[in-house]
Parts: sequence; C-alpha cells; structure tokens
Amino acid sequence: MTSTSQANPLDLLRSDVATWNSLRSSRDSETVSLVDADLAGVGLAGANLTGIDLTGADMSGADLTDAELAGANLTSAEFVGANLTRADLTGAIAHDANFTGAYLTRANLRDADLTMAYLTRTYLAHADITGANLSGAYMTGAYLGEADLTSATLIGTYLGKANLTGANLVDAVLNGADLTDATLPDGTVAE
Repeated sequence: MTSTSQANPLDLLRSDVATWNSLRSSRDSETVSLVDADLAGVGLAGANLTGIDLTGADMSGADLTDAELAGANLTSAEFVGANLTRADLTGAIAHDANFTGAYLTRANLRDADLTMAYLTRTYLAHADITGANLSGAYMTGAYLGEADLTSATLIGTYLGKANLTGANLVDAVLNGADLTDATLPDGTVAE
C-alpha cells in the first residue's frame, strides 16, 4: 500500500483536499507540477495550490471556493464555469487562461497577470483586481459590479457589454480598451 506521502499528487488532490493541504503545509512542495492535469468538475474547495504549476490544466466546472492559487502558473488553464468564489489568485500568472462563465465573486486577483485571458460572461462582483494586468483580455459580457480595478492595466481589453456598475477604476489604464455597450461605473452605457 502506498503511503500518503508517496501518493501520486494528482490522485491525492482529487480524493482528499484536507490531506493534500496538510502535506503542503508540512513540507516544501512548491516544486509540485500539475501541468495538463485533468481536474474538471473536481471539488477543490479550500485547496492550497499556492505556487503550483497548473499550465494547461483543465479545472472546468471545478469547485475552487476559497482555494489558494497565489503565485500559481495558470497559463492556458481552463476554468470554464468553475466556482472560484473568494479564491486567492494574488500574483498568479494566467496568460491565455479561460475563465469563461466562471464565478470569481470576491476573489483576490491583486497583481495577477491575465494577459490575453478569456473572461467572457465571467462574474467578478466585488473582486479585488488591484494592479492586475488584463491587457488584451476578452471580457465581453463580464460582470464587474463593485470590483476594485485600481491601477489595473486594461490596454486593448475587450469589455463590450461588460457591467462595471460601481467598479473602482482609479488609475486604471484603459488605452485602446473596447467599451462598446458597456455599463460604466456611474451606470451609464458607453456607445
């Protein structure tokens, strides 16, 4: 029988988040790689994935409520329809990641790099997106009500039909951003 410490990291994460978190806190596991991992639909609420390489991983439909993904490499990862409510993605690298239809309510995306990411119809209410780089991201129809985008970079970002009601855009860089039919922070609709 394989001991818990020798178990396949992916199998352990899929089957027992509490044991996974315990092992993560008891030893240095930042070298764990879950590149191209299939975690679609898996219950990962509260999982400690800090600093993990999840490049190309599929977490579509997964429950990542309160998950810790700070500093994780999420390049080209799939989060379609995933629940990332209150997840911590501080400083995560998510180039070309797909968050279409995902829930990131009250998520922490401070200083995250979401360059060219897909956030179409993504729900980001009350999210902390301070200092994040969303250059070239596709955010058509995204809901950003009360989100904090202070000092965020949105150069060339597609925000058509996005809802930014009550969002904080102080010092945000919106050069070349497409705001066609977007609801602006004051409730008016851009033309």
